[in-house]
Amino acid sequence: MTLSVTNLSCRRGEAVVLRGVRLSVARGAALVLRGPNGAGKTTLLRTLAGLTPPVSGDVAPERCAYAGHADGLKAQLTVGEALRFWAAIFGGADVGPAVRAFDLEPLLDRRAAELSAGQKRRAGLARLVLTGRPVWLLDEPTVSLDTDNVTRFAAAIRAHLAGGGSAIIATHVDLGLTDATTLDVGQFAAGTATMQDDPFAEAVE
Repeated sequence: MTLSVTNLSCRRGEAVVLRGVRLSVARGAALVLRGPNGAGKTTLLRTLAGLTPPVSGDVAPERCAYAGHADGLKAQLTVGEALRFWAAIFGGADVGPAVRAFDLEPLLDRRAAELSAGQKRRAGLARLVLTGRPVWLLDEPTVSLDTDNVTRFAAAIRAHLAGGGSAIIATHVDLGLTDATTLDVGQFAAGTATMQDDPFAEAVE
């Protein structure tokens, strides 16, 4: 199924930051979001994930997995416990593929509180493999990852795409996704409009 967006306006807090966003991502395809800090990449991803209501516009329904800046780890749980918890949440998936994709075997008995920033990131990203959801929404996913683990992550994305999934990724890092298309979110900038200025404000208040 294709994820499609038409005439979408997005807000950050009370400010409308994006207007008229349109995009389409087919099965097996990746879209890379570009733009300077503050351009609205995170805002767009959070709106697509259903975490922030849109001001206006339509998002064709699709099951998405969102990976933002937080790793989603409980400090007292081991990596293995966290993976099994997520697997149960998403229907009891085998954790093996996630462990192998992010080289987590040596960390399974380590508590999250004992992990480095990069190790936490790998454990957090492993959730994506367990969700079984066709669309991955990724916000600067390679933060804290070293070169080898960026390569592992890129391989996980390629495997997801090869299986018929799709991905929308906000990143400044070249992940080697040669067939990915690029979207500059700056073209949809809404200027300094506020919710009070927006004719659709009542729809989300």
